[in-house]
Amino acid sequence: MQPSLKAVLFDVDGTLVDSNDAHAAAWVRAFTEYGVAVGPAHVRRCIGMGGDKLMPEVSGIEEDSPRGQAISKRRGELFTREFLPKLRSFKGARELVDAIGERGLIAVAASSASKEDLKALLKVAGVDDLMDEKTSSDDAEDSKPDPDIIRAALKRAKASPVEAIMIGDTPYDIEAARRAGVGTIAFRCGGWKDEDLRDAIAIYDGPWDLLERISESRLHERRASAHSFQT
Repeated sequence: MQPSLKAVLFDVDGTLVDSNDAHAAAWVRAFTEYGVAVGPAHVRRCIGMGGDKLMPEVSGIEEDSPRGQAISKRRGELFTREFLPKLRSFKGARELVDAIGERGLIAVAASSASKEDLKALLKVAGVDDLMDEKTSSDDAEDSKPDPDIIRAALKRAKASPVEAIMIGDTPYDIEAARRAGVGTIAFRCGGWKDEDLRDAIAIYDGPWDLLERISESRLHERRASAHSFQT
């Protein structure tokens, strides 16, 4: 018999917060300031990867090189100063995470964002007080689509892969979760098409859509009997 669902692992960018375009714009600005020409559409399709994957993919520059470190730092400055204050959560983001807790499930942020960015993004989403645990790129050697962040989140939740579900918005969330043995519920609100999200176990428009249909979803089928998370 399949174990009961115990934990829900949340991506944040593009899943709970409407931030994917902002991240792409910050990257393009940072590259441009350092004289590196990149394709904005290419950068946008790489949002969801960690910076260590995105940078060499779009520019051929390694993030841990001196130039890569300078560009990455500048991106962070631009994002924090110019884009972060304008970000908004998706409709139903807080209500969905709250509903997860009400079902006795452990809610864990599993993001490729840095620890500092993740803290700010969870506040924008209005869920910083609802997440039982948080994992970021700081907790993983390799970022999405490698499975390290998902595995770290499972460890924090004290859950096995079959006891968890990932909620994300990019193919990188789905791939990272799959490589960790976890199924993914995907959202369209991050800007990806259904064909890009085809390996998800289910696709919804966004937090509001899943919330409205939660009784028909995987989150309801294996409802946990009690909240087993312990600090």
